[in-house]
Amino acid sequence: MTRDVVRKARLSGERTEDIESLLSSMEADRNIASSDVLVDMAHLVMLTRQRIVNETHSKTLMRELLEMYESGVPIDAYDPSCEDIHAGIETVLTKKTGGDAGGRLHIGRSRNDEVATCLRIRTRDTILDQLEAVNRLRTALLEVADDHVRTVMPGFTHLQHAQPVTLAHHLLAYEQMFARDFDRLFDALRRVNYSPLGAAALASTGYPLDREYTAKLLGCNGYLENSMDAVASRDFAEEILACDTILLVNISRFCEELILWSSSFVQFVILDDRYCSTSSIMPQKKNPDVAEILRSRAGTILGTFVSAATIMKGLPMAYNRDMQDLNPHLWRGISDIRRDVDLLAGMIASARFNTSRMAEEAGKGGTTTTELADTLVREYNIPFRTAHHIVGRAVRDGSLDLVTLDKAAEEFHGKTLSSLGITEEKIESALSVTTSLSVRSLPGGPAPDAVKKSLAGRKKELQKDIEMITDKKSRINESIDELLTHARRIAQL
Repeated sequence: MTRDVVRKARLSGERTEDIESLLSSMEADRNIASSDVLVDMAHLVMLTRQRIVNETHSKTLMRELLEMYESGVPIDAYDPSCEDIHAGIETVLTKKTGGDAGGRLHIGRSRNDEVATCLRIRTRDTILDQLEAVNRLRTALLEVADDHVRTVMPGFTHLQHAQPVTLAHHLLAYEQMFARDFDRLFDALRRVNYSPLGAAALASTGYPLDREYTAKLLGCNGYLENSMDAVASRDFAEEILACDTILLVNISRFCEELILWSSSFVQFVILDDRYCSTSSIMPQKKNPDVAEILRSRAGTILGTFVSAATIMKGLPMAYNRDMQDLNPHLWRGISDIRRDVDLLAGMIASARFNTSRMAEEAGKGGTTTTELADTLVREYNIPFRTAHHIVGRAVRDGSLDLVTLDKAAEEFHGKTLSSLGITEEKIESALSVTTSLSVRSLPGGPAPDAVKKSLAGRKKELQKDIEMITDKKSRINESIDELLTHARRIAQL
């Protein structure tokens, strides 16, 4: 077993397997191993540029680091005797290059600022993947909505029939929710993408490091100025977990509707078989299992967010080992978000909507009675609350015909609707789904013309967001390419 290069001088004695398993972060560190190599290369390029490490030692180290970058971190770096991947990589490098070269990579650096940087780099990449997935989901929603601008359906409050809407209007509601998820994630990305390198353990270092240069090489927005904050803060992890929790709550709500809509009671949607399972005993069953699991995922990530916040809430400045226990929660929380979002997008894109069933239900349950009350107000100058009482009493009495409405109007308005010139034809027109939809043409309303305008606006917003991510990834990739160019030049000296 390889001896941890960090431990061997100050501490003696062999640890038991239980102690090693408690202190080791190796399993979680598999998520940041490739990021650690990039961070090592950026640090070494800077040390070389600042003439802190000579070209001979830099060349020797950089060749090994580039080998790790191109071929993967060797299995020896994950030896359980090393507490973490940082010590594991340094141990492997020292074994391959000798102590005179290998022992210089850690100049001006602590594992504290090293791990904080690796966490941010890995989290940044994950957020970018999530942002692209959210945009794919928004694209699917807008494409389906485009096909259903005039597909009428009931809108619900309290899970009761409320007012007629269209399927496009309903889908646009979710698209705007997911657009806010995009905004939250993109805003969080800005705070995540800062480099802690150069903060060392907590008090910076006496070496003439160039913190701005390493941040630039890693594609960061800049560096975290205060050295204690740089190593001791994990609010970026809490923030991304919070953003992803909200995202999955929104996904869960949509999945709940898909589950209800696909039931034999409702029959609004037929989900593609790929997203369903059957019963081991009941041959007729088609269960919306993917939607059900996605619905449950909100609870899982909420648990990781609470765990992360609880770990951090009592920690004094600066670094404490408790923070190591936050990392598995972070990876467990954010790693599968891209998959979850893409699965929902696939379900939406492949779903078949039962438009006749939606239309059948659109006018049920008194969904158009609000428009009848509004008609009494707009066209006959009846106070809204009075109109509300008249229509509500007629609903209670079981009919919305003119006779029943006249009786209610005498009670609440002192005169019949007939005496105001209201006819059965006027009532029928006000109670039609078409009328109820067409008059609700305010921006963001369900009228087809309003929905078309909303669709056009949402498509422009989505395109802008897609371009923002493309530009952000391009800038980061350019920085990494510059880092690799410098690294290869050093390796060829």
